[in-house]
Amino acid sequence: MLLDQDIKEQLAQYLQLLEANVLIKVSAGSDDVSSDLIALVDEIASMSPLITVEKTELPRTPSFSINRPGEDNGITFAGIPLGHEFTSLVLALLQVSGRAPKVEQKIIDQIQGLTGKYHFESYISLTCHNCPEVVQALNLMSVLNPDITHTMVDGAVFQEEVQAKNVMAVPAVYLNGEFFGSGRMEIEEILAKLSDGSAVSELAEKEPFDILVVGGGPAGASAVIYAARKGIRTGIVAEQFGGQVKDTLGIENFISIKYTEGLKLAANLEEHVKEYQVDVMKRQRGRRLTKKELVEIELETGAVVKSKAVILATGARWRSIGVPGETEFKNKGVAYCPHCDGPLFKGKRVAVIGGGNSGVEAAIDLAGIVEHVTVLEFMPDLKADVVLQQRLYSLPNVTVVKNVQTKEITGREKVDGLSYTDRSTGESYHLELQGVFILIGLIPNTDWLRDTIECNRFGEIIVDSHGATNVPGVFAAGDCTNTPYKQIIIAMGSGANAALGAFDYLIRN
Repeated sequence: MLLDQDIKEQLAQYLQLLEANVLIKVSAGSDDVSSDLIALVDEIASMSPLITVEKTELPRTPSFSINRPGEDNGITFAGIPLGHEFTSLVLALLQVSGRAPKVEQKIIDQIQGLTGKYHFESYISLTCHNCPEVVQALNLMSVLNPDITHTMVDGAVFQEEVQAKNVMAVPAVYLNGEFFGSGRMEIEEILAKLSDGSAVSELAEKEPFDILVVGGGPAGASAVIYAARKGIRTGIVAEQFGGQVKDTLGIENFISIKYTEGLKLAANLEEHVKEYQVDVMKRQRGRRLTKKELVEIELETGAVVKSKAVILATGARWRSIGVPGETEFKNKGVAYCPHCDGPLFKGKRVAVIGGGNSGVEAAIDLAGIVEHVTVLEFMPDLKADVVLQQRLYSLPNVTVVKNVQTKEITGREKVDGLSYTDRSTGESYHLELQGVFILIGLIPNTDWLRDTIECNRFGEIIVDSHGATNVPGVFAAGDCTNTPYKQIIIAMGSGANAALGAFDYLIRN
């Protein structure tokens, strides 16, 4: 039995929502994974009279497809979708049965309006918390458009295929056999990549806002909710909701909620925002801010959105080390998320750059998967909490090298090593390895603002106690500011503070 009792009880409740018969076609061999796959499918079928199972041959074994009887709905799972992908399996069952998806009608119209044949394959790992978003988006597209198919491929099961395609970061998506994209992608981003780009932006035609928020992380969501509750014309420009929260697996310090996960919190942020009269403009990034009679935000699409007041909540991104090979081998051995990409390096030698909490936690996590981990720290001592250091030093397959500077990440088609210098002796060394995980903190997303907005030497926007910047009518909140502590709950508080500051600015001007 692959499902524990609690999961079975939850699944039984979900399966009561099935609206029509579902046929699961199984392609299995004599291997252990095939046996487990058959056991899972049979267990699911036993829980609903609407589900039947049929043996067949699919392009990959072990795998199974989910269909309406007499139809091919284009959804295939190559491997066993447990772990983070279990939700993807449940949603596929419900949607194939006819259950309406929880997406906006304009998204449904876009999907159904696509012409041509689209055969997607997504390579994932079951420990990746970013992968389900991509898998679920492509599955949904397959349900809504008969010319779209999608196969989820568990890289741990189909390792030869992963190695042949040099997949070294997940999710990695292929379209009609060609590489399409990697990393976290929302359904809007996938559709944008498929569009011909001929649609004229409607953004430039929008009436000016009272308050416009730029950024969809915790600070941005909090700011736009507080602004909307004042009954004023409010908008939010965001590449996506969640920001860095989506890269956080477990969250245990969000007061009043004992435990949640980054993806769940990100979804909750978006859901909460949409409860209010807010003009949500997703898949948009700022390019320039200009203060005239109104504050004008020029987007990368070229459209200009205007507002009486603006709140900048652009967040932060992973800090790079800026050495040769880092950019060239990104997703080819250079990675930033051990939870997502760690399983792809099973049995291999890797390095972790960074001796803070995130770096040491990553090394501990990776040590249970890979052959060996080398931790490289620039300073003479690790910065991580003592309890984490004690755990790290207790592991037999971990080496810690301190007071060193990474000089180059080497390789040809993918990473094959790393060169570093001992800062005390000046001697150079080279490690032979197959992966490099970089965890040295965050850098604020303020590059496009620094000609207009006053920032400190770290690029953080300088704000006063009301969240105001040096430009009248422009406020800022969250990790892009000089707030001393980068925490989710602090970002939310600063977003609310900036919104109240902006509203006070409006009523006084």
